[in-house]
Amino acid sequence: MLVVIVAGWLIRDVDAIGFGQLWRNWSGLYDIHIQSVPTTSATDLVLFVVYVAVTVAALRTASAASALVVAGVVTLTVRLPGLWTIGSRRMEAVYSDELRSRALICAFVAVAAAAAMIIAAGAGRRPPVDSYERTPTGPGPGTGVLTFLALSAAGAVLIAWEIRQIVRDPEFFPDWYVGGDRVAQYLTGPPPGWATVMLALLCVFAGISAAARARHARPFGLVAAAVLLPGGVFGVVRIVHYDMLEHFADLSTELQLSLLSSFFQVFAALAALIALALPGPVRAPGQDPWSGSGPGWGPAPATPPPYPGQRPGYGYPQGGGGFGPPPPPSQPPPGW
Repeated sequence: MLVVIVAGWLIRDVDAIGFGQLWRNWSGLYDIHIQSVPTTSATDLVLFVVYVAVTVAALRTASAASALVVAGVVTLTVRLPGLWTIGSRRMEAVYSDELRSRALICAFVAVAAAAAMIIAAGAGRRPPVDSYERTPTGPGPGTGVLTFLALSAAGAVLIAWEIRQIVRDPEFFPDWYVGGDRVAQYLTGPPPGWATVMLALLCVFAGISAAARARHARPFGLVAAAVLLPGGVFGVVRIVHYDMLEHFADLSTELQLSLLSSFFQVFAALAALIALALPGPVRAPGQDPWSGSGPGWGPAPATPPPYPGQRPGYGYPQGGGGFGPPPPPSQPPPGW
């Protein structure tokens, strides 16, 4: 259902604007004239990819529960603000009543579906039936450290820029985070400050989970990196389009840091995606030997099991248990 909703809005924008102009608008290249205001952003395209990947993961992998949870969390993050921002006066001035009504219905459906995914994932958790059942595994030590450094640093950079935003433009607070008439946003998207803070928290959480090698670290890290990547890519597109690198020395310090942040965001997202996309360590079938309960652990049985074809308590005792001489007598014979 969520895939259909996102695909419907994307198709609407492509049909009304054209893919080329829509892509330029997503990139922040506003030196173009468009006939209709787009309703979607690059986040909707990422959500479409996430929903498809989660659907495949839920059917084929052992990380279905974690994949459903992270998809539900991201959906709530993106769609929840629409419940109170779609009816604002700024939205009324930009979008028609029909579009706003459709967007509000889709927002309610998306929030309900996201909550259902999280509840279903929590209710469906159970211990493995036996020691041979496939269970999700966390990333390896090297992958966990790399993911932690990349995503946590990216989240810290995003938080730093949000602090700078509050200090530089305090008049936009709190509309920058909860929506309002003084801040522009897409019809189906969250306010810009809300989106940035939630992405930063998701990156930090995924990074810490990867460092702890938690079972949910891989799906959370992959989704966090996927959502992080478009912002950096479009930032680099703007840098190249406006030839900022050629005049890098002439730019202000803040603008230079902004350019470097875009490149770092791309690097961090790609590093996390590549590291987490590689298969992690595979645990051998059977119980964990470190738990002290696997085969070969614990007290030996009181009596050896019977040989094949031999009924318990019958037949001559079998000596030795293998090749080699018989054991020596327990005491010397009489007369020694």
